[in-house]
Parts: sequence; C-alpha cells; structure tokens
Amino acid sequence: MPELPEVETVRAGLDRHVVGRTIASVQVLHPRAVRRDPAGPAGFAAALAGRPLKRAERRGKYLWLTLDDDEALLAHLGMSGQLLIGDPERPLGPHVRARFAFTDGGADLRFTDQRTFGHLMLVPLAHGEGRVVPAPIAHIAPDPMEAAFSPADFAARLTRRRTGVKRALLDQSLVSGVGNIYADEALWRARLHWARPTETLRRGEVSRLLESVRGVLGEALRAGGTSFDALYVNVNGESGFFDRSLQAYGRAGEPCSRCGTPIRRDPFMNRSSYSCPHCQPRPRRAHL
Repeated sequence: MPELPEVETVRAGLDRHVVGRTIASVQVLHPRAVRRDPAGPAGFAAALAGRPLKRAERRGKYLWLTLDDDEALLAHLGMSGQLLIGDPERPLGPHVRARFAFTDGGADLRFTDQRTFGHLMLVPLAHGEGRVVPAPIAHIAPDPMEAAFSPADFAARLTRRRTGVKRALLDQSLVSGVGNIYADEALWRARLHWARPTETLRRGEVSRLLESVRGVLGEALRAGGTSFDALYVNVNGESGFFDRSLQAYGRAGEPCSRCGTPIRRDPFMNRSSYSCPHCQPRPRRAHL
C-alpha cells in the first residue's frame, strides 16, 4: 500500500496539474470506486460537475482536493490506486474506474485501480484544532512531516503504550503515514528491534527513532517513493526509485550494510519484518 512518500508525490503532481482548474464532468466507470459515497455514482458525478479544485492536500496516506471551505474530494489509493493525468483523447485503459474532464479541455484526470481497493468520496471538512481535514479522517493523527505534529506528544503517547514499537508506528491514531516499508527502514536506522516494548524506550531512543522516521520519509519523498511494480506510479506514470536505497526491507539473507550480518525476516501481523540481528538485537522481553 502506498505510504506517505508515495501519496505526497501524487499530491504534488495534482497540485501542479489540476489545482486551479474546474471540473466539467465526471464519469464513474466502476461503482466500487465511489462505494463509500452515499450519493452513489450518479450523485457523485453530478455533485462535482462545475466545481473548481482549490488545493491538493494530504494527511498520512490520504489525500484530498479541496473544493471550497466546506467540502473536499477525498481519495484513498488502497493497494493499487493511481491518479493519472494525460491526453483526454487517449483511450481508457482496462482499470480506469473514474475520469474527470475539465472545462479548459486540457489534460484529464483518471482514477485507475487494478484491485479496486481504493476509493473516492465527496466529504465535509472538519474544522478542528490546528488544521482543516476531511471529516472521515479527523481521527487520524498528524504525520511527522506536518506542522501540526508534536514530537513531545508523540513521545509521551508512544511510551505510555504497552506494545511493540513497530505496531505503534503502524497505528495511524498515534502517527499517520508510516507503513511496513518505512517502519522497517526507520527501525534499522534507529537500531531498534521491531518487537521492543514501547514502555521500555528511553528518551534518547525515542528521539533517535523520530529522527530516523523523518529522515527515511524525507529521502523516500525526494526519490519519488518506492515502486516494486507498476502498481505505484506518480501522476505522470513514472515509478519511484527509493527501493535502491532500502537497507532492511525485502533484503532477507543479504548482508547488513553496517555490520555484514545477514538481514533476518520475521513474520509480523500477516506480513514481514526485516531487521539486522546484530544491530537490532531482539529484546529479552518483547511484544510479538
């Protein structure tokens, strides 16, 4: 699933190519694309016709296009969702689920989703503390790249939990935008095992972890994200290349670039965790 760097890369592309334009019409080509919108495909399309796109914004793994002070078009890419811009005369591909045409007649916007796990939804905006966000994601914590993110609050809440540190990083109510790939990379940089109990973390370790999270997210963003296949691309259809910089994730059996010990793969929440047995020793007491 796309994580913060991939979603931010898409958001930046939308900011360049569609913000400031007005929607002429919307075609919903598969009802699952708007399955969470209460108006259904026809109502969704009708509600967006004639609406200008004011801003492209993001929190964690969600992005949205602000329509006015009260509403936004919320997008979640799921496992394989893509928002692609291009020639409006270009034939529709087999996995295009919705198409947005604009009044200027220029490049259109297509929501493509091979697995149809992603979705689009017209939503109200919630005017809360610090930032205006779509109401359905108001419960999601700020991500580490936001001005609203508080390192002190993150540290206090992290160490109050009685869970493994990686489980905590994946908890979007604590910190948003961090998924399996970047959690493993940040923990490798911070020299912390994924099962380390959060309540045992010292202040310096929490600071090092947050610095590592921000560092890996920033580097991945500059690389355009991580692409292992064609399912994640930016709005121009281009892949990210941070996979060339991965130090732990997906490198089971390969030597750690710090110490040479083979990277270990462990089962974790129906997925995998990758770590260096030497640099990230398993704690005697662990939350597995």
